[in-house]
Amino acid sequence: QTLGLVGESGSGKTTIGRTIVRLYKPTEGQILFGDLDLAKLEGEQLRLVRQRVQMVFQDPFASLNPRYTIGSLISEPMHIYKVASKTEIHERTVELLRVVGLRPEYIDRYPHEFSGGQRQRIAVARALSINPELVIADEPVSALDVSIRAQVLNLLQRLQKQFNLTYLFVSHDLSVVRHVADRIAVMYLGRIVELADRDELYASPKHPYTQALLSAVPIPDPQIEKRRQRIILSGDLPSPINIPSGCRFHTRCPMAQAICREVEPAFERKPGREHYAACHFSESVSPN
Repeated sequence: QTLGLVGESGSGKTTIGRTIVRLYKPTEGQILFGDLDLAKLEGEQLRLVRQRVQMVFQDPFASLNPRYTIGSLISEPMHIYKVASKTEIHERTVELLRVVGLRPEYIDRYPHEFSGGQRQRIAVARALSINPELVIADEPVSALDVSIRAQVLNLLQRLQKQFNLTYLFVSHDLSVVRHVADRIAVMYLGRIVELADRDELYASPKHPYTQALLSAVPIPDPQIEKRRQRIILSGDLPSPINIPSGCRFHTRCPMAQAICREVEPAFERKPGREHYAACHFSESVSPN
């Protein structure tokens, strides 16, 4: 499955992804992956877990070492984990280039010789080289031209079926997330404020922040676009150093009441199929 993680810039989406792969060390809490707590792993244990969890970064122009050929970039994880002989690693590298739609004869070229879309394909091939179970895709198409985005998204979906992958797909673009995600988590100022199946979230958002985000997504039907009501949020995202009391969204919420300023709402189940939200003014429902 694919879990889409959405929210505006500064909400903490990239921090979550980088903390899961332990590029950032968490200050508290747990990161549960199967029966392991990734937050507590160090040294060799952490190195071995990274074989199961890989990341595709946002900027394909910064995530590839310009001094390495793309063959070296893709094969390096396999050499580090000693998954096969040199001959087998070379064959696997050539096969991965084919899998992501690049010619095998490109293997000795350098990153600067490729376009942004091709570089992101190289980054995907590198992430898949050691057969991970989970791939964290951090805004993988936001730095690409619109004409190239669909190609990379379709590639990710095809590879997911081919290699039986789980994705955490981080994005601020709700239209992209709708195309790729099975479930969607909405994040605001470091907290998940809503979680639901993709179709249900778009059809019946429970949290006012989600409603505001969805109202900003363009609809390619001028009649519907003309009738619908836009929700304009006032103010800027508060500083994570000085988080508002109570519900952290109350400073920008058009529905905020006195209780919102004083009591943080519980993240609880709402009407619908496995639909959860943290809001005082959306009706809750007891689990079945």
